Amino acid sequence: MIRVLLVDDQPLIRSGFRALLDLEDDIEVVAEAGDGMEALALAEEHLPDIALIDIQMPVVDGIEATRRIAADPALAGVHVVILTNYGFDEHVFNALRAGAAGFLVKDIVPEDFLHAVRVAARGDALLAPSITRKLIDRYVAQPLPTHTGKGLTGLTELTNREREAVALVAQGLSNDEIADRMVISSLTAKTHINRAMTKLHARDRAQLVVLAYESGLVTPRNR
Repeated sequence: MIRVLLVDDQPLIRSGFRALLDLEDDIEVVAEAGDGMEALALAEEHLPDIALIDIQMPVVDGIEATRRIAADPALAGVHVVILTNYGFDEHVFNALRAGAAGFLVKDIVPEDFLHAVRVAARGDALLAPSITRKLIDRYVAQPLPTHTGKGLTGLTELTNREREAVALVAQGLSNDEIADRMVISSLTAKTHINRAMTKLHARDRAQLVVLAYESGLVTPRNR
């Protein structure tokens, strides 16, 4: 059963998403929150698999709520998916840097929404290659602050093949495309990526992309 926490300051939005989720046998909405502070308390209480969080909310916004969830070891199993009205913008990028697994626009069709919840519950990032490329095109060329988190301590532990896999992830390639490029199986490609995520303390593929660029492991000229 996939346990979901809905977080949005608009009750109508929450009720719409809940109506969709309640129809699914494998998904359960365990709680709802109207602001980020309430979301943090409910996340600690219910330990959901997925927290669907709006960006712009009172008290504590979605980005700060995401950051606090990602920083709490007790909430390591909570995958944050950002809800937005605006598509990919700077707020979404900041949420990804804060530890979100991906994002969804609120006008998504129901079938895609339900699929996305299941994808996030598996631990896969909701960043299609096209979105990853957009992230790179719009933000990688901009100066980024030096990342001082514990993730960078694992850079020296990466094998050459793991570094190669991370570079290809940061280019926006899928696992199958990475496997073709590295002349390995898709399973082996996924293994390299998962090991790199562990060593870099990246919660998911989205954070791996951000760390790759912020650390200098990958640079725009490598695209």
